[in-house]
Amino acid sequence: MDQLLDGNQEWVREQPPELFEELGRGQRPEYLWIGCADSRIPATMITGQTPGSIFVHRNIANVVVHSDSNLLSVVWFALNALQVRHVLVCGHYGCGGILAAMSGKRYGFIDNWLNHLRDVYHAHQTELDAIKSEEARERRFAELNVIAQVHNLARIPFFQESWAARSAPSIHGVIYDVNDGQLRKLDVLIRGPEDIDPAFRVTS
Repeated sequence: MDQLLDGNQEWVREQPPELFEELGRGQRPEYLWIGCADSRIPATMITGQTPGSIFVHRNIANVVVHSDSNLLSVVWFALNALQVRHVLVCGHYGCGGILAAMSGKRYGFIDNWLNHLRDVYHAHQTELDAIKSEEARERRFAELNVIAQVHNLARIPFFQESWAARSAPSIHGVIYDVNDGQLRKLDVLIRGPEDIDPAFRVTS
């Protein structure tokens, strides 16, 4: 604990005083970040941003579940109170949740959560099973999971209400490589209801 408090004091000394004056006036982040709880992926640090620039929600393997009131509350607040312009779903290679979902092993309580990942694997099983390299399969699974969660976000009714009200935010999928620190875009971008399956569009 002392290590954390000492680290905080050192960090405070390194910051310009105006940073805390600005933060004290409130937050107006442009981005909502939905990422993995993995300790190696701090959103603000790996994107070179400052405190107050990214509103963050994290869970095991960056999953968007429509019955998760924690996540839904964060997303609703980001859209309606903070009015963010962009939402990023960030996965990463070497994700423990992805590896656990692939393993076929029993883990206990967390298996309920891993089933959401297994659903993604099942939806893409033909493609994934055809990949002979386990590492390459895991990496592709991590990418497909991000893409699936981007679409899950877009299917939230109040998210679509935000599009109707202010034509924002857009939803992006990105993947982080813990081995080299690189963050890259995936081939998925949803700007509005026209980018999602008509079956999931909610009209007023």
